[in-house]
Amino acid sequence: MAPRRPAELYRAPFPLYTVRLHPRRPLAITAGGGGAAKTGIRNGVHFLQLEQIGGQLSASLLHCHDTETRATMTMALAGDVIAAGQDNSCHILRFSLQEPEGPGTAGKDGSGDKGARRRRGPGGGAQGSTQSGAREVRVESLQRVRTDFSPDALQKAVRFSADGALLATGGADGFLRLWEFPSMKKTLEFRAHDGEIEDIALGPDNKVVTAGRDFQCCVWQQDQLVTGLRWHENLPGIPDKAYRYQACRFGAVEGSAGALRLYTVQVPHKRERRPPPCYLTKWDGKSFLPLLTRPCGSEVVSCLSISDSGTFLGLGTVTGSVAIHIAFSLQRLYYVKEAHGIVVTDVAFVPESRPGRELLGGHEAALLSVAVDSRCKLHLLPTRRSLPVWLLLVLCAGLIVATILLLQLAFPGFL
Repeated sequence: MAPRRPAELYRAPFPLYTVRLHPRRPLAITAGGGGAAKTGIRNGVHFLQLEQIGGQLSASLLHCHDTETRATMTMALAGDVIAAGQDNSCHILRFSLQEPEGPGTAGKDGSGDKGARRRRGPGGGAQGSTQSGAREVRVESLQRVRTDFSPDALQKAVRFSADGALLATGGADGFLRLWEFPSMKKTLEFRAHDGEIEDIALGPDNKVVTAGRDFQCCVWQQDQLVTGLRWHENLPGIPDKAYRYQACRFGAVEGSAGALRLYTVQVPHKRERRPPPCYLTKWDGKSFLPLLTRPCGSEVVSCLSISDSGTFLGLGTVTGSVAIHIAFSLQRLYYVKEAHGIVVTDVAFVPESRPGRELLGGHEAALLSVAVDSRCKLHLLPTRRSLPVWLLLVLCAGLIVATILLLQLAFPGFL
């Protein structure tokens, strides 16, 4: 049975480019905007309170942070700190949740932000009533550093390390830059790709993986190339420059503490009348050898996310579709064609922490998707039913006994 159309969790007044979920709070952060063009479309970061209402997941707008003339295109989250990629720079923001001080105090922090809370219904993006007395979000600007120096400068990727002590950025100039955090002292800078850097993944042993538009996906130790990935080495029918790497992410291995897998997405370099498939590849997180490659549809993939446990992969496409795959087999488990009316710019799973599990409402996983159509949509994955091992053993034993009895009845003296 095909999945139901995803619920519209939130609708922003500007195009959305990125979304992140707080690992320890029922909080979603999404951002975007119209950029510096004088079109009347604002730029901002919106903070959404997530909660279960009537058995359905709902979002309430807690706070609007105005980013002036800069649209946030990429974003990384480390605790209560946001690294926002805006044009040629990375803007570091710190936010905090505070109880209201009293009537009329919302938004009076001198930052030009709006702290009113507007509730969205469980399944719609229609504007709701503004609620007073909600918790306030205070946003503090910590620092801004330039991270791209090309003529058409644009920071396209930003990632925090697992311990939050390192920040990696990459963009249109092809340079990988590493920064100490929170000092934002640059510790490393080198050209990693001849073209734009599409994505960055920070892995074990201080290794960094970069995916570029130059058909390369590289593993780096500091500024030394460890290896270049070759996803199609066992697929001789695919030419070297027919595909490029679009995304890369490390994910946990379910049931194996400390183990990691690397996942990459390969998309066709050229568009054709009959579009060839995109591919998902799973790699060993230490040797970086390919473990499994599977096609994932002919719609060009635009973004990738991995659930906390490493069980599921979420994909968005340039045609607005959203899919969820099983990480173990790379098989597609969920798919909604054209969930959005235009390119899906980012997807993110609801965290598997205690607050996150409370939001799932009995579902196995939940994925949020945002797109240029200004909408944030919710994709719910029902819990897969499975039989206990002891029951399977009992059924097998019963089947064997029944087979023996039938053979005895059909062929007297068989035993």
